[in-house]
Amino acid sequence: MANTVPADVQKKIEEGFAKLQGAADCKSLLKKHLTKEVVDKNKSKKTRLGASLLDVIQSGVENLDSGVGVYAPDAEAYTLFSDLFNPVIEEYHNGFKSTDTQPAMDLGEKNIGDLADLDPENKFIVSTRVRCGRSLQGYPFNPCLNETNYKMMESRMKEIFAGITDPELKGTYYPLTGMDEETKKKLIADHFLFKEGDRFLKAANANRFWPTGRGIFHNEKKTFLVWVNEEDHLRIISMQNGGNVGEVLGRLIKGLNLVAAKAPFSRHPRLGWLTFCPTNLGTTVRASVHIKVPKISAKADEFKKICDEMKLQIRGIHGEHSETKDGIYDVSNKQRLGLTEYQAVRQMYDGVKKLIELEKAAA
Repeated sequence: MANTVPADVQKKIEEGFAKLQGAADCKSLLKKHLTKEVVDKNKSKKTRLGASLLDVIQSGVENLDSGVGVYAPDAEAYTLFSDLFNPVIEEYHNGFKSTDTQPAMDLGEKNIGDLADLDPENKFIVSTRVRCGRSLQGYPFNPCLNETNYKMMESRMKEIFAGITDPELKGTYYPLTGMDEETKKKLIADHFLFKEGDRFLKAANANRFWPTGRGIFHNEKKTFLVWVNEEDHLRIISMQNGGNVGEVLGRLIKGLNLVAAKAPFSRHPRLGWLTFCPTNLGTTVRASVHIKVPKISAKADEFKKICDEMKLQIRGIHGEHSETKDGIYDVSNKQRLGLTEYQAVRQMYDGVKKLIELEKAAA
């Protein structure tokens, strides 16, 4: 393994380490866990697909305001560079230790009846969304994908989409390549169109050959969506207005099972379903609502503390790194690893139920 990484790349890894250490304002998990020992032990290692430690750390080195700062260039990186990934994963995912194992998949088919509408009067919840990420077996992640890989993955997904006959799920695939302005406008208006990755993803080399192989599938009712080759190979999304989490989860399960039957996904024996960013590992499930809670969110620090205690993540409604307006927040489960898919959804469900109670009680 030794000396397979070129000297200039090893030098860049060392420079990256020095830059992080010298950045007083940097509070990323990368800075915290990339010790001199980890650098020395791993700088000459390379995955079978040619990825080095530089591929793992480059986004966090370039963006010192990162919260996490690491990405996996391929599936093997999680094992080869475990000296860095394991402590980052443990800290982000609520103490998921290197000896812990992700439980077997349980999407919660039998429990959907327990997820009654959180807001039957439509006073607080604007919309509900549950999504998961999946990686297709046999393909690396973005930094190691070539143009042919992107095209092959897209054509495989197009075949699967074309074969969907379920009336609730069938729909249309819109490739980003050659998309006309009218389609683009329509997808932007529906908030379905994803843009080229932000500076964090760009620095991780996740935007290459853009927009080749990227696209969006959605059903006729616009409640079931698949993003192809955005941050992950697949983002499978179910959503609708209001707070009926059970309906949203039921549709996600149906759609996910349909795709899974025709395309095997990458799963790690310890970390569960594999994704490009370690924050999404395990269940990969992000269950969220857009919720109006102007009273309890008025005191920002207190609101954040309440959400942290319930393992909820809060964002502005336009996604990560965005501001909020009118007291409307995107609230989701923070934990994705070390619990089942149903438990992840339930974490959001129970937390949001509590937020609504607190908002109702607030003077």
